[in-house]
Amino acid sequence: MPAPILEARGVTVEFDGFRALNGLDFSVQPGELRVVIGPNGAGKTTLLDVISGQVAPAAGRVRFKGRDITGLRVHQVSRLGIGRKFQTPSVFENLTPHENLQLAWNENKAVGKTLRATLTASIHDQIHGILEHVGLLDHAERPAAVLSHGEKQWLEIGMLIVQDPDLLLIDEPVAGMTDEETEKTGQLLLSIAQDQTIVVIEHDMEFVKQIAQTVTVLHEGRVLCEGPVEAVQRNPEVVRIYLGRERTPDARN
Repeated sequence: MPAPILEARGVTVEFDGFRALNGLDFSVQPGELRVVIGPNGAGKTTLLDVISGQVAPAAGRVRFKGRDITGLRVHQVSRLGIGRKFQTPSVFENLTPHENLQLAWNENKAVGKTLRATLTASIHDQIHGILEHVGLLDHAERPAAVLSHGEKQWLEIGMLIVQDPDLLLIDEPVAGMTDEETEKTGQLLLSIAQDQTIVVIEHDMEFVKQIAQTVTVLHEGRVLCEGPVEAVQRNPEVVRIYLGRERTPDARN
């Protein structure tokens, strides 16, 4: 088995005496599409916060591609090849999808300078291909403000893809989507997972069943169980703690 692309060992995070993560051990293999679920306060989003540099753990270490990234800042983690998408889409609504991807392609430049830059044919083709991949090619030159909620989510996923990260962290991508948008989002993530490693936080179990290779269940800041979605759904502790009682976990945790 290859070395994990992502590995957290003994990670503890405390907020005002509350342990959001409690000696958490978690690892993901290269090319895996991992889904993380759990009840309110389980530590799901805090886990992504630690990986992406939003929060520094009180104890434990995080390694990415064998490198210790514990305590690095957000921009440092991003430059190493980790991209993160939050639950609420964050796009430039006054710009077109094409311009949004152009900005994401060169995030280190000022907005005006980036938009005035002449794209090479290869970069133009790359942006064109990503817009097609996320289903927005027909909307490439429309203001992003007119896109549906689901389309804005796809645009932000495209903005991650154009940066070519090795690991994507995605927080509740289908919250607020229609059934059709949810299905398309699942197909999109499955296609992206052919080339990149993805960790998804989600609570929509139908969506989880559509995309998950392995499901990790968090409870009280630790891994409760892990495995194929069918096995997780049959686990008595998961049924008691999560599926049977907490059907709408807090997206913040």
